[in-house]
Amino acid sequence: MQLLAYLLAYPIIWFISILPFRLLYLLSDAVYIIVYYIIGYRKKTVRKNLALALPHLTPEETKKIEKKFYHHFCDSFLEMAKSLTISDKEIKKRFVFTNFEVIHELEKEGKSVAVLIAHYASYEWLLLMHKYLTTYTGYGIYKPIRNKYFDGLVRKMRGRFNAELVGIREVIPLMRQNARNGIKGFYGFITDQSPLISSAIHWGDFFGMEVPIHVGGEMLSKKMGLNMAFAKTEKIKRGYYKCTFIKVEGNVKDIPNYEVSDRFMQMLEEQIKQEPAYYLWTHKRFKHRRNDPQQ
Repeated sequence: MQLLAYLLAYPIIWFISILPFRLLYLLSDAVYIIVYYIIGYRKKTVRKNLALALPHLTPEETKKIEKKFYHHFCDSFLEMAKSLTISDKEIKKRFVFTNFEVIHELEKEGKSVAVLIAHYASYEWLLLMHKYLTTYTGYGIYKPIRNKYFDGLVRKMRGRFNAELVGIREVIPLMRQNARNGIKGFYGFITDQSPLISSAIHWGDFFGMEVPIHVGGEMLSKKMGLNMAFAKTEKIKRGYYKCTFIKVEGNVKDIPNYEVSDRFMQMLEEQIKQEPAYYLWTHKRFKHRRNDPQQ
């Protein structure tokens, strides 16, 4: 059954990937109508999240952000499919790094690096950074898909950016093995998801709510002597993005526990407030909150 689903879906994904961007976004506009108006994909979750995070907005303002988010959401899905065949020249034109010298400086310091990433703008195309590494290996940490055929397809698409994908359960063994073998790497940690409540060890503030925060990237950095950086991705216009790296200064081991993770979430909150539509509102970031925000 898994193979059948893959065989049916792959030709569609491949066809989408070869479309010129002008046609890709016309298709995205059609998909938006289906997803938003007909299916109503996770509308209740999106509306609940927006109401919690941005309670000061009027219903009209919230509705405008909601629609803009779904447009961006559909664009992002098709852009991910586009990764299957997009050329290096095209992707480098559409996803620009503003200060990659920060990454090269970190390479020269001789320590592996944990990069904290959010579900904002284009977190898929951010994998392009691995093509610019000179002496380090790039690792994208992800949750494997249950369908092994689709999982292989995702690995193929993301692997085109020179990133090695690592399942979340494989990260620690890989980091230890790399440390023994002298292999230096950049490890991308998506930090803004809500962790399992059973494994939550730190609660922090996000939009005035006390929520569990993912601290795996920070704590592994402390334990294994890694440097750290934030990746701040912004959407310039439809189909165009830029990323700025922000180095965490000093020895991470000397920074109080959880401060780096809290700092990252604060930075993300400020970015969302400036342009809310480009955050991934379909996942339940506030489901374990200990309080509701003040009006």
